[in-house]
Amino acid sequence: MDVLTGEREYFKGIDKIKYEGPESDNPLAFKYYNPEKRVGDKTMQEHLHFAVAYWHSFSSRLADPFGPGTRELPWLQSKDPIQRARDKMDAAFEFMTKMGLKYFCFHDVDLVDEAETIAESERRLQSIVDYAKEKKKESGIELLWGTANLFSHPRYMNGAGTNPVFEVVAHAGAQLKRAIDATIELDGHNYVFWGGREGYMTLLNTQMKKEKDHYAQLLTMARDYARKNGFKGNFFVEPKPMEPMKQLYDTDAATVLQFLREYDLMDDFKLNIEANHATLALHSFEHELQVAADAGMLGSIDANRGDEQNGWDTDQFPTKLNDVTRAMLVILEAGGLQGGGINFDAKLTRNSTDLEDMFHAHIGAMDTFARGLMAADDILRNSSYSKLRKERYATFENEEGKRFVNGSMSLEDLRRIAVKNGEPQQVSGRQEFFENLLNTHIR
Repeated sequence: MDVLTGEREYFKGIDKIKYEGPESDNPLAFKYYNPEKRVGDKTMQEHLHFAVAYWHSFSSRLADPFGPGTRELPWLQSKDPIQRARDKMDAAFEFMTKMGLKYFCFHDVDLVDEAETIAESERRLQSIVDYAKEKKKESGIELLWGTANLFSHPRYMNGAGTNPVFEVVAHAGAQLKRAIDATIELDGHNYVFWGGREGYMTLLNTQMKKEKDHYAQLLTMARDYARKNGFKGNFFVEPKPMEPMKQLYDTDAATVLQFLREYDLMDDFKLNIEANHATLALHSFEHELQVAADAGMLGSIDANRGDEQNGWDTDQFPTKLNDVTRAMLVILEAGGLQGGGINFDAKLTRNSTDLEDMFHAHIGAMDTFARGLMAADDILRNSSYSKLRKERYATFENEEGKRFVNGSMSLEDLRRIAVKNGEPQQVSGRQEFFENLLNTHIR
C-alpha cells in the first residue's frame, strides 16, 4: 500500500509540495520555506517543527456557532467507526506526506470516535493506534504531542478535572489514561493539557480553590502515571482566558506559571502558547511567548491568528508577517522551543470548501514562518537591535545600578541618590525607530 494514498487517493492531482523560490507563480509551491536552507546554525526544518492539527484539518466540516459545516470530507463517509478512522488516517498521512510535514498532533477522539463504554473506547483507540504505528513507520512522520478531549462531551459541561461531581472526574481520568497510553505507544514527543472547560460561569456556585486543587491533583496523577510507564517527554499546559467558560483557570501564561509553581509541577510542565488565545486574553502573541521564555518554560506553540473585528476563537491560519517576525524574535532569543514545535491549530474559513484549500492554507502559513524566521535571524545578527535594547538599561551596569540589582541598597540609599542627581534626564524609548527597524529586515 502506498503511504501517499492508502487504499485511495483523496487529494488527487496534487503532487508533493516543493520549494520553488519567491519568483515562482505556482500556488502549490513554497516560495520561502526551504527545509534544507540554513538559517544560523540550523536548517529551517530544524528551527520550524511544523505539525498539522488532526482535528481542524481532518475532522472539521467548518461549522461555527452560527451554522453547520459547509464542506464534505470524503474520508468521513463510512458508517463503521473503525473504518472511518482508518480512512481519516489515510487522508491525514497522504496530506502530511505531500506537504512535507514531519509532525502531527491529536486529541484522542480525533483519531477515532468515542464509544458508549470505556472498554469499547479503549478497544477502538488501540485499533487505530496500531494502524497509526504502521503509517508512522512507512512515512517517517512523528507525533509532536497527544492530548485528550475533555471538553466536548456533555458530561464535561461543568469541567473535567474541575467538575464538582467526582464520578465525572473519574471518567476524565479514564479518558486521560487512554490518551496518554496512545501518546506513549506512538512515541509522542510531548503531551498537552488544554482545560477547555476547566473554569466557571459564575462564582455563585463555584468553590474556586477546591476546583483548582482537584485539577492539580489530576495533572499530578497523569504525570506520575506517564513517567511510570516510560514517557520521557514534556507535559505542556496551554493557556486560554475564556470561551466557552466565562473564566478559565489557565487564563494566560503568567497565570499558568503561578498555578504550576503553587502545585509543584514546574519540573515536568512547560507552556504551549497559542496566538489566538493570547489575543483573547488581551495580550499579544509575543507577550505570552516572552512570559514563558523568561521563566524558561517556552515549550511549544499553536500557530494561528484571530480576527481583530471578531471577539471569539476564529483560529485562522497565520499570515501576518510582522506578527510572526516578532514571535520568532522571542523564540530565537530564547534559544528555540523546548521540545515542541509549531502546530497549525488553525482551520479554513467557512467558505473555503475545496480540499485544495488545505494546501493553500498550510503553504501560506509555512512560508510566513519561514520569512519571519529569516527576518528575525537577520535582525539579531545584522542590526543594532540587540545592542540598542541592552543600552536602554545601561545605567544598571554602573556601580550604583549594580548595587540596586544585587540587593545591596536600601530605600534610604535610593533617596540619597535621587537628591544628589536631581531630576533625571528624559530618555526616548524610540519605539518608532524599533518598529521601522523590524520592517526594514522583513523581505
